[in-house]
Formats: sequence, structure tokens, C-alpha cells
Amino acid sequence: MRTANWALIAAGLPAAFFLMTGCMTNPHAPNEKYVLIAANTKVPYWQNALAGLNHAASEMKVKAEMVGPDTYDTKAEHDEFQRAVAQKPAGILISAADPSVMTPDINAAVAQNIPVITIDADAPDSKRLVFIGTDNYNAGELGGHLTSKLLNGKGNVVIFTMPNQGNLKDRLRGYQSAFTEHPDIKISQIVDIHGDPTVAFDTTKNLVSTKAKVDAFVCLEAIACPEVGEVINRENLGGKYVVVAMDTDQRTIDWIQKGVVSASIAQKPFTMAYYGAKVLGDLHLHPPTPLSGNWNDNPTAPLPTFVDTGTFILDKGNIGSFLQANKLATSSSGQ
Repeated sequence: MRTANWALIAAGLPAAFFLMTGCMTNPHAPNEKYVLIAANTKVPYWQNALAGLNHAASEMKVKAEMVGPDTYDTKAEHDEFQRAVAQKPAGILISAADPSVMTPDINAAVAQNIPVITIDADAPDSKRLVFIGTDNYNAGELGGHLTSKLLNGKGNVVIFTMPNQGNLKDRLRGYQSAFTEHPDIKISQIVDIHGDPTVAFDTTKNLVSTKAKVDAFVCLEAIACPEVGEVINRENLGGKYVVVAMDTDQRTIDWIQKGVVSASIAQKPFTMAYYGAKVLGDLHLHPPTPLSGNWNDNPTAPLPTFVDTGTFILDKGNIGSFLQANKLATSSSGQ
């Protein structure tokens, strides 16, 4: 999804217009409900998304909630989605952890005239109306170039991921593309953590204790690198390894501040959920006809196919300003 930035800006203008119309009489009904469904709701990433959802709901004066399992569980996410559809909400946001599982559910909801938007993790073959999230290939490239710089163009890299997730596949491709510019950087191992952070802990501990030829650890999702940092810190090896994390888990932030984790590629879950709820609110008030269709090839589609909310590098240099901005955002959302 390497959509040109100018195209995304142009496509987002209609949606941006309604974001600025808060001074008008509120057209939303107080019983309108918007639901965010995720596959692991207790991680800080999704708590930030919930803050964005609540902020949008407070502006629209509607109801909103986040549901889903509190551990990584794609079947449980499927079950929560079906329960949400049965409530006939005004709209649904879904992070499709396993697109093959969620695509039929999304299609069934849209067939019932319930608008569905994917955020964070897409289901591109479904009838979802738009994907709002990270250009994951670009995020991987950003991380790959950063890792290459920190390694001075040479070293062995271990990557932690969950290969069934489409967004993580794209991030891996981005890293691999960046590493092709540095033939002395090798991906020595790709580890499937299966949604279990202890896999990252145990793998790192084994590699460190056996003095394996590893120069960098890279995490393509949020839950692995806090465990990597834990192992490295216990062994008093801070600074020996390059560690590039993903997102802004509090433990990741702590390890960055202590110099154990080098940096993190940070997404914007608050923005994804906030903007997604606003788009759903507009779709509820002004539903396109038909609600579903092959919009990808339609030059007059009412929505863009993809909105990139962006990524940035979080390290010691900017972590103070990040924490201040995040505290302000979550406190103003009632979190």
C-alpha cells in the first residue's frame, strides 16, 4: 500500500470537512453506538485506541465501547464481532488479526447495512469500507533503515513476528527491502511468537545464554520487545545489542529510557480510532448507496481505500515530548 501522500490528502479532504463542523447543532442521536473490536484489548496499544474512540464519541455525543479478548485470540475476536453485529450498532471498527477469519463476518455485517471500517490490521478482500492505519511496508522500511544505521551496516538480526497477520507480513517485507541495501546485514532467524510474549523471552534468553551470533533484535509487534529488554537487562547487557521495538508499550518506553531498547517504530492507534469513529459517524448520517461495492476501481468512490495515519521513531531524544502529548490526549478522553 504505497499510496502517494498527495492522493491520501486529497481523498481525506471530504472527511476532514466534517471533522471541523463541531460548532453546528449535533445531528447524532444519543443512543447511537460505535464499537471497536480488537484481538488483545489489554495491551497499552489498544488502550490508546480506546482513548481515541472515547474522544470522538464525546465530541459526537454518542455511545462507544471497545470489546474483544484480553489475550491474543482470533476466534474470540470473531465471536465478539458477531455479538456486536447482533446489537445493530451504528458502526464497527475492527482490527482484523486474521483476515481469513474476519472477512465473512465483515461481509455479513455490511450486508445488514452496518458500516465496517478496518483499523490497524486490514481485511483487504472483505467489503470493509476503508482501511485506516499504518502503511506497514513503509513502517518496516523505516525500522530497517534505522536498524541498519544502528548496526553500521553489518550484523545478524533476529526478528519476532506473527506471520499470519497481513500487517506484520508487510512490515517484514519493508525490513527485508531496507536490508538489501546492506549485504552484510543478515536476518538469521524469524521467530513466530504465536501471540505469546514468553516465546520472545525464552528465545532471547536462549540466544543470549548460548552467545549466539546475534547483533540486533527486531520486533514487528508490541508485545515481544519488552521481553527482549527484560532478558538483556537481567544479563546486564544493555548497549550490547541493537533492539528496535514496535509501538509504545510502557515497558518499551521504560527500556528506551534506560538505554536497553534502542528505539521503537511508533504507530498512532489514538488517531486510527478517533478518525475511524468520525468517519463511521458521517457514514451513519449520510450512508452511501450502495453501502458496499467494488470501490477500489471506482473513480467516484465516496471514500479512499486506505488512509495512512503514519509512524515515527521514538527514542531517547523525543520520548519526553511524546509522554507529555500522550498524557494530555488520554486525560482529555476521560481515560
